[in-house]
Amino acid sequence: MTDIEKPSGTPARAGGATAPGRLETHLRALRAEGRKLLVPYITAGYPSDSWHLLVEGLTTAGADAIEIGVPFSDPVMDGPTIQESSTAALKAGITPEGAFSRLGETNPQIPLAVMTYYNLCYRMGHRRFAAELNKAGICAAILPDLPLEEVGPWARAADDAGIETVLLAAPTAPDSRLPAIVERSRGFVYGVGLVGITGEREELASSAADIARRLKEITDKPVLIGVGVSTPEQAAEVAEVADGVVVGSALIRKIIDSGSIEPAVDFVAELRAGLDSVASGPAGQGRG
Repeated sequence: MTDIEKPSGTPARAGGATAPGRLETHLRALRAEGRKLLVPYITAGYPSDSWHLLVEGLTTAGADAIEIGVPFSDPVMDGPTIQESSTAALKAGITPEGAFSRLGETNPQIPLAVMTYYNLCYRMGHRRFAAELNKAGICAAILPDLPLEEVGPWARAADDAGIETVLLAAPTAPDSRLPAIVERSRGFVYGVGLVGITGEREELASSAADIARRLKEITDKPVLIGVGVSTPEQAAEVAEVADGVVVGSALIRKIIDSGSIEPAVDFVAELRAGLDSVASGPAGQGRG
């Protein structure tokens, strides 16, 4: 696998439409091979001495991209597990600039996407925030508390800097709203698996497959489902419909319980095996 080059701008299609960026191009290529997509979540600054090593470890374990949460003091989407890791990272002194600087030193082999809250982006300024992501080699940003109706100023600055803005689609969204979400989303469309905050669940919510189906019916962009996907079996179940999954709380729980990053790396390898069991191409022998 070759290194992912740092984004330097998003090319435009004829007619002014934005062409797929590096993250979307990468995920589309893997999907075309029959692979089910896996994007694990890690918290920047947790564990404080080794979090950056997870980028290489999770890549080796089978991640196709990595979502990196930049801790914020007042999250609205994160459940207790991710909040615990974020609080520890903040106490250890992590800052957005520190996180971006460390990520810029990792030489990632796969695309990186940052997830954080709009307050940090607004405080830094749209263009500076996008430029800092670009400088660090980060391909995409997820700002879950920035609604579609207000995303324009940030998204335009992001497009100009070659940063893909991934939008979330909630299971409660009416059918009339989803086309606008998928049209504006870059990189992939993030289908939210259930109503509520992030966290481990014993069973996959029925809404996960439902939002995946609704999104797949209206877009060819990669559709990944996150929030409430906690085990390899659940990942495989929802990937029967979706193109892949985002898994965060269950991975962070492995680190919290063990005090080490190794169980998290092993867990991603298990998720990879579960997804490969439903892949339709060379990565697996099941159906897509």
